[in-house]
Amino acid sequence: MSEGKDIVTVARAHLTEHYVFGAKVPKDNEKWKGPWDCAEFASWCVFQVAHQLYGCDRDAGNPATVDAYTGYWARDVKKLGRKITIAEAAATPGAFLLRVAQGDVPGHIAISDGRGGTVEAHSAKDGVVALKVAARRWDCGVLVPGIDYAALSEPQVVETPPPTLHLKKPPLTGKRVAQVQRVLKRRGYDPGWVDGIYGPHTVAAVIAYQLTKGLAPDGEVGPETLQALGIASPTMLSDAFSRASAQS
Repeated sequence: MSEGKDIVTVARAHLTEHYVFGAKVPKDNEKWKGPWDCAEFASWCVFQVAHQLYGCDRDAGNPATVDAYTGYWARDVKKLGRKITIAEAAATPGAFLLRVAQGDVPGHIAISDGRGGTVEAHSAKDGVVALKVAARRWDCGVLVPGIDYAALSEPQVVETPPPTLHLKKPPLTGKRVAQVQRVLKRRGYDPGWVDGIYGPHTVAAVIAYQLTKGLAPDGEVGPETLQALGIASPTMLSDAFSRASAQS
């Protein structure tokens, strides 16, 4: 049986290769060198190691043409895979870390190296890169069936991510959201009404801005996007996050 550590080995061989949002990858082409999309990279690595499709629109389809997407990964976690905690995934080579797509808002997926690090197709600016699990927003860890996993250690203590503006119900609201909306509008990215509500129209403007700056197009405003927008401190997000938590 293929092992989780094999996924990490395959993934690391592609560090520095290019990222293109929405790129399509033939999962059965072992010589593919990019461009990559985050979900396409993850599903390609699974196919190379286990010769099975996972996280694709048709897991029984043609590996040369199927489409991988974080939403399909979320579907397969419920039907096929095993959901684990972020702490468990951080300690397990070849486990996946998933941020689930919401409607038209793309999610993100990364491969755990088992030592608190990741290998992932991240953004146009970074390409395929090694980053950290900690201080980032994830929804769950994933173990893919048909792969033998062995954790390197006990579940790791994973640093809590800083507050981010992201799409949720009820929506994040407040003066900080309005500030982001005003900056986007000044820069030519239409967030809709400057109403202090972090809704789909504002998210679309954030994604458009992230794409032009080579950032991960996740529709979330965290420290990196704040810096690109020229807004000073990530602590500014905490009041909006607190408001939404109080309403939940």
